[in-house]
Amino acid sequence: MGTTALEVCEISKRYRSGKKWVEAVRQVSLNLASGEVLAFLGPNGAGKTTTIKMVAGLIRPDRGWVRIAGRDPHRESAALRGVGAVLEGNRNLYWRLTALENLEYFGVLRGLTRRQARRRSRELLERFELTQKRDATVQMLSRGMQQKLAIAAALLHDPPLLLLDEPTLGLDLEATQTVKRLVKEIAREGCAILLTTHQLDIAEELSDKVAIIQGGTIIARESTRQLIRQFSGMAYTVEVERALTLEQIQKLELLDVVFQGEHSLYLRGTDVFYQAMEILKPLPLVRVKREQGNLAEIFLKLLETPTPDS
Repeated sequence: MGTTALEVCEISKRYRSGKKWVEAVRQVSLNLASGEVLAFLGPNGAGKTTTIKMVAGLIRPDRGWVRIAGRDPHRESAALRGVGAVLEGNRNLYWRLTALENLEYFGVLRGLTRRQARRRSRELLERFELTQKRDATVQMLSRGMQQKLAIAAALLHDPPLLLLDEPTLGLDLEATQTVKRLVKEIAREGCAILLTTHQLDIAEELSDKVAIIQGGTIIARESTRQLIRQFSGMAYTVEVERALTLEQIQKLELLDVVFQGEHSLYLRGTDVFYQAMEILKPLPLVRVKREQGNLAEIFLKLLETPTPDS
């Protein structure tokens, strides 16, 4: 991976609720290199939004610090030019303006000259297959086209960091596939992406890394592949070419193997697996499949883990 696009070091934020202080975020640390996609996950009220607002420079942390491409967004306004954001819902675009007018407006707002904004807008309209809709008002576009346009608007100034909040929520299957393809392309081109979503299958497909927050605290931070491998069960389904002999069945029963018909068995544990393989010799194997976890199951398992205040 490339240079560091985002560093978040032990940021904390608390709010007053009546006579009490509530710590919304506690010592959260994140790291994101250019070209990486980090899925930032957690239940509602876990501290995701507060963390993202601190990353985006909208809220100042009580403790800790944030760096975007090495700059502090809370002290240097120029650091905020390094961020593009697509928020969940319809808050990213002006509905009465056309697609082209939106892009030109946001381009100038983010520091481009009018000429640069127009050129960049046309490039992005072509890339996102929206050229034919350039003169259509946003309210006349489909939900999928609106989302593509919102992502284009966030990329006008070539930011090193893109914040994506629920990028596929409410989209049909075709639009979802298009947005996923664009996210992958944008990451391959070197943009770091901080992705928040409740659609965990999307997070699993798109992310390189996962951070899960609960009760304001990070409870898991790992590469997506490693996290899934770590939580995948040591269980196996073995399919053999011919029926087992009575002797083989009796030996396998001692290992608590579950028989699924004459040619298939289910067994749990690596030691049991290797012992079973010895018993099955020299029977030809048709298939061996290891049980594989998924991010949704892992997310729910981790949320069952008590937090420090539980």
